[in-house]
Amino acid sequence: MSRPVGAEGQELAPPSMVQRVTAILDAFEQRPTARLNLDQVAARTGLPRSTTHRILRQLVGLQWLQYRDAHYRLGPRALGLGGQDGLHGEIRKAAAEHLHQLHLRTGLVVHLAALEGSDEVYLDKIGGHFAAILPSKVGTRQPAYLTTGGRAMLAWLPPEEVDARFGGLLPRSGGGTPWDLTALHIELAHIRLAHGISIDRGARARLLFGSELPSVAVAVHGADGPVAAICLAGAANSVPIERVAPLVAEAAAQTSQALR
Repeated sequence: MSRPVGAEGQELAPPSMVQRVTAILDAFEQRPTARLNLDQVAARTGLPRSTTHRILRQLVGLQWLQYRDAHYRLGPRALGLGGQDGLHGEIRKAAAEHLHQLHLRTGLVVHLAALEGSDEVYLDKIGGHFAAILPSKVGTRQPAYLTTGGRAMLAWLPPEEVDARFGGLLPRSGGGTPWDLTALHIELAHIRLAHGISIDRGARARLLFGSELPSVAVAVHGADGPVAAICLAGAANSVPIERVAPLVAEAAAQTSQALR
């Protein structure tokens, strides 16, 4: 294989490892949702396929990239440099109109949340009559197993990944919690059987908010699995939560479609 030649005919040095790694990361265009297979990365970088594959494997091992279903995407270390905020921005943009319409149709409080490690983090909140009694704020976190939206997202992860996120043990919340990993996996199985609809009729909300607040949530799916959840909550004497579940599922499906 001959070396590349410059404009004036001089022989150019092959790209360094740093240049190759930079070219591969640049191929994802700093878009957290970008997914590329091996051939696409090789074509965008101009690197040999075997070289590209070797570097990709190393970047996955170092968590700069993630690999699933024969595709690569930016990993936790790359997202930690600012990409996670970009992903959250994309999710909020895709969901904005659907959250607004869901609030108008129900009058209930709408949350948009993402899954980060073992936590649910709130990305957006549209208030209503019950907003004052819900202390949730954008940017705050809750243990994902305790929330309707968190369980809606966890339900779509492999069981071993759920265990890994919690280190094999669920932390206890203030006042104690009825959850353990076995109970959580049973609940996640029920959510999957219910086509992804996660419902809390109010009793569990007391652990977080001190009062019974029925809620329903459905996961928003990106190309590689759950990336967020849309949750609807209200007072116990408001609209029956089962009745509005199809509206939440519709908003989540529309948001998922907008992300793809």
